[in-house]
Amino acid sequence: MAASLPSSSSHHRTAAVAAFLLLTAMMTAAPAAVALLHDDVEPMWGEDHISFHTGGDGVETLALCLDKDHGSGFRSKGSYIFARYDIDLKLVANDSAGTVTTVYLTPDLVPPEDHDEIDMEFLGNVSGEPYTLHTNIFVNGAGNREQQFRLWFDPAKDFHTYSVEWNPKHIIMFIDGTPIRAYKNEASRGVPFPTLRRLRLDGSLWNADDWATQGGRVKTDWKQAPFHAYYRNFRVTPCAPPPGVASCADVPPESLAWFDKGLDAAALRKARAEHLLYDYCEDRNRFKDSGLPKECAGGN
Repeated sequence: MAASLPSSSSHHRTAAVAAFLLLTAMMTAAPAAVALLHDDVEPMWGEDHISFHTGGDGVETLALCLDKDHGSGFRSKGSYIFARYDIDLKLVANDSAGTVTTVYLTPDLVPPEDHDEIDMEFLGNVSGEPYTLHTNIFVNGAGNREQQFRLWFDPAKDFHTYSVEWNPKHIIMFIDGTPIRAYKNEASRGVPFPTLRRLRLDGSLWNADDWATQGGRVKTDWKQAPFHAYYRNFRVTPCAPPPGVASCADVPPESLAWFDKGLDAAALRKARAEHLLYDYCEDRNRFKDSGLPKECAGGN
């Protein structure tokens, strides 16, 4: 909370202003650290379908496998309050219909009614058709905030960087550094926003042919199995509080420029104009009985 300035002395007022400016200047992000993936992540399920490989360049890659038996998933060992999470991902190649590859942020186990989640889900397709990126934000167990994007490149041909930045002002999703979605914190007017708790990055590869490809009309072709997705270069840039402050959560959001540095409004508008397929805030028929959610008026 920002300190109030005493009115009894101009000396005290000047000192308080100087102290606040010093606090603001010291609120810088810690540098992102890159390490071997097996040091930073751990299997979450399907451990027998997870493997690590180190290439000639020394970069370690995690491979998730999906076959008719089951898929697989991992999670980061570290969790953070306010951070930017980046990871490189190469998706399932060729006929990936029915498969879903994910990157998402979530807390440790909490009751369903308290569950928050920030999702980037890549919906597979038949050979030659582009992937769809399905995004969603869950707050207190409720999602229904879907936005979908058509990727403008072949995500199975090479690695691309997918990122989520989460801070008190907003959630931003990026592809190769380009912002594609921003969800603002407007809790003051009743808009749901993820609860203040530590979040981990998770990744998974699983079968969802009941809905993933063309609404479930195209099923997984198990003759193409096993399917593989590849992750590497996991980086976290946490918000670093100044000395004497326990967490960035204890600092007024307006005092920290780091909370705004990732939001390029012009780039966001351009990416959405060119690649947005579906936005729940534009689906008036879906909400004809209840009206559009509150956050839609704010442009989320």
